[in-house]
Amino acid sequence: MTLVLVKLGGSLITDKTRRECLDRKTLVRLCKEIHSARKKKKFDLVVGHGGGGFPHYPAHKYKVKQGIQNKDSLKGFVLTNDAAARLNRVVVKELMGAGENAVSVQPSAWLLAENGKIKKTFTGQFAQYLKNGFLPVPYGDAVLDSKRGVTIVSTEQILGELAVKLGAKRLIVVTNTKGVFTADPLKDKNAKFISLIERKAFPKFRNMLKGSHGTDVTGGMLHKVEELVELAGKGVECSIISGKEKGNLEKALLGKKAGTIIR
Repeated sequence: MTLVLVKLGGSLITDKTRRECLDRKTLVRLCKEIHSARKKKKFDLVVGHGGGGFPHYPAHKYKVKQGIQNKDSLKGFVLTNDAAARLNRVVVKELMGAGENAVSVQPSAWLLAENGKIKKTFTGQFAQYLKNGFLPVPYGDAVLDSKRGVTIVSTEQILGELAVKLGAKRLIVVTNTKGVFTADPLKDKNAKFISLIERKAFPKFRNMLKGSHGTDVTGGMLHKVEELVELAGKGVECSIISGKEKGNLEKALLGKKAGTIIR
């Protein structure tokens, strides 16, 4: 069965400019769209999500991504890890409420990083979960790092790893904007929409992309697009779509064109 990966953006399901402010209405609707699409078309699915205003604040304050630097680094790690996990439980609960057999899969329990990049993983449980009909739900997390002590891995990194290991063909990144723009459309009214980014032509777009709106320790839009371009080079078609438009995620899951395509 075809495997599709979905990432629900942290800036979409939370207000990333405020601490631990959940947009429950949007989250509930997206979960319902996921379930509706799965009733209309059979496909395996993994849903990951960003942390938004939950883990990003302690991660930024304690510079968790840079590693263990002082005695407060351990506190920063556990606060970030806890905040990410608490948001994950909310996402899993809403997916269950929509009718999905969703199960939380904590990244810090199955992967090890090295200098901020995923180095070792045990992904066997994902294949088994999918085989048995579950919907696994990983998320961006604070994890152990063999060089730095600790670090943060983004949801895109995690889903990219799963795409390669599990043979996924599509990754849909759901954000609070239509797709990729030449600048942040929340700040710049002259920002232009980019409908297609081909890997070989990506360098010309690099300087246009700006960091995302609000606190984001995983690097903003540029970082996300860079990771998706790299993933596209491995045969996974990626798209960045708006989750603010009602029915848009369901449309994308059913294979209809939406947002920015990266291939």
